[in-house]
Amino acid sequence: MNVIVVGCGRLGSELASSLFHAGHQVTVVDSIEKSFERLKPDFRGRTVTGEALSQEVLERAGIDKADGLAAVTNSDTLNAVVAHAARTIYKIRNVVVRNYDPNLCSVLETFGFQVVSSTAWGAQRIKEMLSGEPVQTVYSAGNGEVEVYELVIPQNWNGRALGDLLGSSGEYLPVALTHAGRSSLPTTDTVLETGDLLFVSATAEGIAVLSSCLAEKEV
Repeated sequence: MNVIVVGCGRLGSELASSLFHAGHQVTVVDSIEKSFERLKPDFRGRTVTGEALSQEVLERAGIDKADGLAAVTNSDTLNAVVAHAARTIYKIRNVVVRNYDPNLCSVLETFGFQVVSSTAWGAQRIKEMLSGEPVQTVYSAGNGEVEVYELVIPQNWNGRALGDLLGSSGEYLPVALTHAGRSSLPTTDTVLETGDLLFVSATAEGIAVLSSCLAEKEV
């Protein structure tokens, strides 16, 4: 895949190196030539110095032949404009935009971009780690609106059906159940055992409800 990374800060340089090592053709664009020093020594992609808002710079970067573009500068406005041009003028369908200021995330989402907000996601993950709850996030979709959680089945739920735990809420769905090292796709009739690992996709509200249910004693 031929990818353009706009912005060679900490995120952009790490992304570019990761894409290169995965076997992709990578071109990095930044207005400051010194920024390319952040790239790992073994990076063998292309670098283009110039303002990404310039059509000439984007075309030097090969945007007319690109399969994907990531706009990851620390300017939400710049990222939005470059992403819009990539999608509407150069017809690049695979466009990802970094959100730097969480307060502007909704603005970027109104354009229909794929948006990644490292600040919002990072804050959510740190909060979860500090909380000390027996629920771990193993995958985050979007900016953390929906995540996949790993829950350990406690003693008080031993022998009970999964359907009793999940109820009818639309805020969470079962993904997999691991018992004795083997995983399966559970049903509402699946019997839970102490120590089983239950994976569910849920919103923040949904996982709060599930955590509360796990702590309840059988009546």
